Amino acid sequence: MKRLILMRHAKSDWPGPETDDHERTLNERGKSNAASLGIWLKEKDLRPDTVLCSTATRTRDTLALLKLEDQPDINFVKDLYLADAEKILATLQTADGDTVLLLGHNPGIADMAEQIVKTPPNRDGMHHYPTGATIAITFDVENWTDIDWHLGKVTHIVVPRDLPKPN
Repeated sequence: MKRLILMRHAKSDWPGPETDDHERTLNERGKSNAASLGIWLKEKDLRPDTVLCSTATRTRDTLALLKLEDQPDINFVKDLYLADAEKILATLQTADGDTVLLLGHNPGIADMAEQIVKTPPNRDGMHHYPTGATIAITFDVENWTDIDWHLGKVTHIVVPRDLPKPN
């Protein structure tokens, strides 16, 4: 059994046209939401062995604010920056561990969330996978190389607006 935690980065800032997209940081709401998501992961016992994270500043900041406790193996993957669903799947198929947290960007993350599961989640607002949206998916396979489209089963789903604000 393998488990994927697929997360879009938290809400980012857009200071102006001179800002490089790759270097955008989280805004205050995004920082708060990322902390709330970290608490939610802990409450749901969603503890990754491995993290695959885009190299963009906003994904790295989201990861840091999750405050994962179990010291997963963290991999910053340049190819996940603005990757499409096919590239995300190919990256996931190289993963180690039983539970992988994959942090990325739309539209690839939204497409991945819809295509990797047998039955896409029937939830308001999830079709565009808002910032901070997180879905946990299980796969009845032994190896990540066996992951393919329409094999996963959704076990948990959340968007930050549904979570209490951290203290």
